[in-house]
Amino acid sequence: MPKISNKGLAMPESPIRKLVPYAENAKKRGMEVFHLNIGQPDIETPKVALDAIRNNDLKVLAYSRSEGSEQYRTKLAAYYAKNNININSDDIIITTGGSEALLFTMGSVCDAGDQIIIPEPFYANYNGFSTANGVEIVPVVSKIEDDFALPKIENFEELISEKTKAIIICNPGNPTGYLYSKEEIEKLKALVIKHDLFLIADEVYREFVYDGNVHHSVMSETGLEANAIMIDSVSKRYSMCGARVGCIVSKNKEFMATAMKFAQARLSPPTYAQIASEAALDTPDSYFAEVIEEYVGRRDTLISELSKIKGAVVSVPKGAFYCVVELPIKNADDFAQWMLESFEDNKQTVMVAPASGFYSTPGVGLNQIRIAYVLKKQDLIRSVELIKIALEKYTK
Repeated sequence: MPKISNKGLAMPESPIRKLVPYAENAKKRGMEVFHLNIGQPDIETPKVALDAIRNNDLKVLAYSRSEGSEQYRTKLAAYYAKNNININSDDIIITTGGSEALLFTMGSVCDAGDQIIIPEPFYANYNGFSTANGVEIVPVVSKIEDDFALPKIENFEELISEKTKAIIICNPGNPTGYLYSKEEIEKLKALVIKHDLFLIADEVYREFVYDGNVHHSVMSETGLEANAIMIDSVSKRYSMCGARVGCIVSKNKEFMATAMKFAQARLSPPTYAQIASEAALDTPDSYFAEVIEEYVGRRDTLISELSKIKGAVVSVPKGAFYCVVELPIKNADDFAQWMLESFEDNKQTVMVAPASGFYSTPGVGLNQIRIAYVLKKQDLIRSVELIKIALEKYTK
């Protein structure tokens, strides 16, 4: 039998999606499953974006430019200018989602065997992207007791070697919801300049910032032009996960020229999705005000309900729509599967994401779960009630 590649065998499966078969089986048994496992917002996509598709009269659905349409990139640059990010259209490459942006970025800055330092827990697919590029992730642990704040710079510096090429942060963070302060961004800026590294910031949740806090982009930092790379996406901002449109943003011309070669190799990003994404930029600010108000209410409801679970430790997110919870159990993977296979209350159960998949350090986060608070408040209340009942019945 032909042999599969070692790289393919090493590719990790998604901790978010690996429980899907168990959830599907539960539904076949007549269970209602509350999905807290994945960041698929239930907020409606802006009508202006959907109308751009419905009312389009294209006669030929042609390729776009490899870097994305000039019209969309120009309009996107204007959007960034309103967010204190001053760039032009040539500093943007449109990609098929933020995932492709990360793949292109890793491929452009790293050779096989190189290393990228990432505060953990981190977005689980960083593991997959790094494996696909033959890159080693070097984790620096942030702690739930600190609400997953930036680890000490000394902890980063101890891990830097001749193989280190970049530091990646997600801001606000998935899975933690942590929002990096300006002081933390400035510390990272000094570190990457000192060691001549790239600072890659995944900023797809930029709009989702709460409690009067302000998002600080790496692209707004002066003196970081050669080092800063921003990853972005329409998926969460406009509740357009299925559009699969993201982008790479950087003022480093050599890096962008390299990333462009990856973009040319896959020809172009999807044309219709770019049309929808361009139209979405006309979404009024009131849309985000309402969405943020809704998410703050959901977050507060979730935290309040989780605090009623004896032995649970909860980090309070400042942004995004995720929360990491430490439960009074030994193995959240087993607990999450058990809830789908063996637990129900009034024909209802819950699907969560075990947090161990968001760490690369073995044995860390085994008793933690990530909750995506993308459900309505009453569903969140019931979901946490189900988790509480399940914990009382779970014996491992």
